[in-house]
Amino acid sequence: MENKISDLISRFLSLNKEERNAFEECIPIKSFKKGTILLKEGQISRESYFVIKGCVRKFYLVDGEDKTTSFYIEDESVASLQSYKNKTPANHYFECVEDCKLAVLTYEKEQELFQRVPKYETLCRMTMEEDFGDQQEEQARFITSNPETRYKLLIETRPDLVQRVPQYHLASYLGVKPESLSRIRKRIAKK
Repeated sequence: MENKISDLISRFLSLNKEERNAFEECIPIKSFKKGTILLKEGQISRESYFVIKGCVRKFYLVDGEDKTTSFYIEDESVASLQSYKNKTPANHYFECVEDCKLAVLTYEKEQELFQRVPKYETLCRMTMEEDFGDQQEEQARFITSNPETRYKLLIETRPDLVQRVPQYHLASYLGVKPESLSRIRKRIAKK
């Protein structure tokens, strides 16, 4: 079977046969169509995801306007941690921007994996720390830079998004209107 979850996990942890079986039993890989809403504001998140193929965006509805705050692509985790861990309603949405293939993990199956494969908990902690550090840096860059600098940084650090994500989502992510992003792109192209 292609894209077995145990093959993905074994890139980070050495797994014996029993551990491989545990991952196969607990984490199915599912396909989702472009436009699928994985989580809506007000819902309690019952699943976390790992992107095998595709792109997922996180957005908020603010006064009827959607504000994109994150994009998740291959080899990145997607989770609404507050909602998932605390069983509270989410205040945001997750949407598939492309057709996606995602590893899907429920809270209950995650707890089962921690029991069956104790070293999995260490991997989760390490990846969460790395993700948290990346998010802190991204937030600081966003707050301390202007939209043109943000766009240049996006081109440098995540050039794939510029090709894969609609311009209006990129504009929202950068904190500008689509028309402003068009002007920024033209200015950069002239330089």
